[in-house]
Amino acid sequence: MTGNLIGKRNIGIGLIAMAGFMVYGFVLIYLRDFAPDKEAWIASSHLGRHFEARLAHVHGNLFSILNIVFGYMLLKLPVGRTIARWVSWLAIAGLLMPLGIFGELYLGLPFYPVLAGALCIVTATLLLATGVLRMRVL
Repeated sequence: MTGNLIGKRNIGIGLIAMAGFMVYGFVLIYLRDFAPDKEAWIASSHLGRHFEARLAHVHGNLFSILNIVFGYMLLKLPVGRTIARWVSWLAIAGLLMPLGIFGELYLGLPFYPVLAGALCIVTATLLLATGVLRMRVL
């Protein structure tokens, strides 16, 4: 797979994930502003489940944007095929963090995907930085 296809994959997945987390944000707005028990939701919005719901929304959109930006950079910068592949897959795997928060919150899943996703997105960022710093020219 060429660098262009690698970057394209991150942009596409990033946009799809962003749309999903945007919809989830609209659900959170509904719960806060329009649901029949909105006062109770607002009263507990800084605690436990509601706080984690907002964390999933915010990190989901952030990591979606990172995938879009990383994908664009992989399309435009000659960072090398091997680094591009690793950055691409690690950035996509970074989406495990917000999805893991979601899984913990609604499905009672363990926290391991959250940690794995966090490690992946940080590693992707550092690896892309290394690739950019090793480039001879822009």
